[in-house]
This record gives sequence, structure tokens and C-alpha cells, in this order.
Amino acid sequence: MATIEKGTGTIALCAFDATAELKKHEFGRPSPGPNDISIDNKFCGMCHSDVHACNGDWGLNMYPIAPGHEISGIVTAVGANVTDFKVGDRAAVGCFVASCETCDLCTEGLENHCLQCVHTYGFKFPEGKGDNFQGAVGHHTNGGYSDNIVVNQRFVFHIPESISSEDAGPLLCAGITVFSPLNRHILKKASIGKGKKNVGVVGFGGLGHMAVKIAKAMGADVTIFSRNTKKQAQADAMGASLLVHTDEKALSEHVRAFDCIIDTVSAPHGIAPIMGTLKVGGAMVLLGAIPTPFEISAFPLLMNRHSIEGSLVGGVPETKEMLEFCAKHNIVPNTKVIHAKDASARFKEMAEGTADADRYVIDISTLKEL
Repeated sequence: MATIEKGTGTIALCAFDATAELKKHEFGRPSPGPNDISIDNKFCGMCHSDVHACNGDWGLNMYPIAPGHEISGIVTAVGANVTDFKVGDRAAVGCFVASCETCDLCTEGLENHCLQCVHTYGFKFPEGKGDNFQGAVGHHTNGGYSDNIVVNQRFVFHIPESISSEDAGPLLCAGITVFSPLNRHILKKASIGKGKKNVGVVGFGGLGHMAVKIAKAMGADVTIFSRNTKKQAQADAMGASLLVHTDEKALSEHVRAFDCIIDTVSAPHGIAPIMGTLKVGGAMVLLGAIPTPFEISAFPLLMNRHSIEGSLVGGVPETKEMLEFCAKHNIVPNTKVIHAKDASARFKEMAEGTADADRYVIDISTLKEL
């Protein structure tokens, strides 16, 4: 969100260098303009992207930086042109907070792919967003590890009544990240072909858990690809099968079994053997932001009409659709609310790969206790 670098009034947890240790910091936010909403942040989920942005993995090098794009809070002020929100409403903000709003992609509801899309943190704030934002122009955006934000109404979402505020934020990242490809390949193709759709999910962390829940709610049979059987009990509890993808014999028994595979892993790994389990015309969807290339031969793609694609959250209309879907099917992430003082330790666990699959959510009210 837009930030006044030398301003005051906003307390945040920020990383000051690539060690990614989170410390208390203060900056300012713009006042809301006619199209803007001011939100008192209550909770913010911790995403693995937050770690990458802070520890130098992605080369952002924008310090101090407050990450966080899984935000929920209470509306405290609205601009004169805001009609869909009022003071006191619960509201959520996700991975992006601005776009050009006029290009073909924006008019089609694909704001997340607009060339002028501004991410919630780590992006230079542009000109032309209103006089109230002039003090933020040229400075990088800072996210939801802070106690307040000001956002254009287009990028603010109502939280369904049945979803708690602590669960809402992660849906705006993990939820929409897996919902969007499953919406394209499963829900909207439910009437094509015979029988149930079969979905594979690579990785069984936070994203993997959400993918299983949403795919099953869409009526698909789900199989988790894992390196071993350590998470067999968790898979059983969620009504999913588990396939050890390091076992060549097991893979050979699942040739042409899956309509779609959602790969949530954010570390380098081989995908060619896993793709051999896709049906003809099946899609391998990559969600992990891995900087190293994948090795894949053209021949399996040609012979099986397989496709490999990436997927980056979803636009505004699809995000609203996701929230409605999750509310209807009682889908929420597995969350654990933590004190702000424990956020750095959680960051370290995420960086080292020792974190569990639960989505840790910072209680923003505890910032004042630091």
C-alpha cells in the first residue's frame, strides 16, 4: 500500500536488510481520497512470499519493508465516491492494490496481469493515483504487517459473514492462488467428459491444503504427490489419496490419471516424472516462484498434448467468486494466530523449511506491545 516514507502514524513490522529480522518501525499513510477506503488492520497472514521479498531471494532490496498481503480489518473512513463500503464494515485486501483500471486486462477482470499492477508491498508507487497519494509516489509500497492501510475501493473485498477475520486474509492469497487454476481446469470443465475430475497436488503445505479443500468442494478426486508417506494420516483425514512421487513404480501405476496437477512447491524440483501422470490434454500448473529453470523434453508434451502454465492469484471478479465459493462450502485455511513478537521466529522457520502447514496470522493489535 502507498507509504509516506518520512511520515508518522502507522506502526509496522519491517525487515531492514536481507537478514529479514522483523523490527518495529513507523511511517505514514496517505489520507483517503474520494475513491479510497481507510482500514484499521486487525490480522495479517504470513506468506512464504513475504520471506522471499525480505531476505533478498527476489532481489527487491527495498528496505525497510513491511510485507504482508493477507490483510483483514475494519473500515474507518471512506471517500465521497465509495458506495459499497461504510465505516465499521469488515474488509480484506490481498496481493495487489492498484492497476491502470482501463486496459483490456483490467476491463476483463484480470487486474493482476495489468502492466501497471501495483503489488501490496515491494512496488514503486506510481503517479496519477490522486493528489492524496503524491507523497507516496516513487517510494515502495508496504503491506499488512502494519496497523492501517489506505486502498482504492476496487481492490478491497467484503468478508463473508461466515468467515472469521483471522481466516479471511489467507484466502486473499493462498485461497485465490489455488482457486483460480482449479476454476479454469476443473469447475468450469465439470460438464466435459465422463465421471469425476482427478486433481493432483504437489506439496502439502499451506497452499497444498487449500488446493485439496477447494478441489474436493468442486467435486474432484484428489491425490497428493509427496516425497514420502509421512503425511499419509493428514491426507486420509482430508479424504485425499497420497502418491509418493519418488517411487517410480507408483508413478507408473498412475499414467494418464489426472486432469490437472497443481504444483505448489517453491523449491527447485523435477516435474517431468510427475507430468507423466497427466491425462492427454492435461495441465501442469506451477504456483511456486522458483527462479531456476525446469528441465522438460518436448516429446512427452507433443505425444500427450500436455501444457505447462503458471498462475498468479486472480483478478477482482474471480477473487469475489472465490470468497463466495469458500463461504458456501465452509472452506477456510488452517490458521494459528500469533503475537507480533513471534513473527521473526516464524519467518526463520519458513526460510529453513521447518514450518508446518498452518497459516500463521499476526494479531496486529499486538504491535503496540512491542
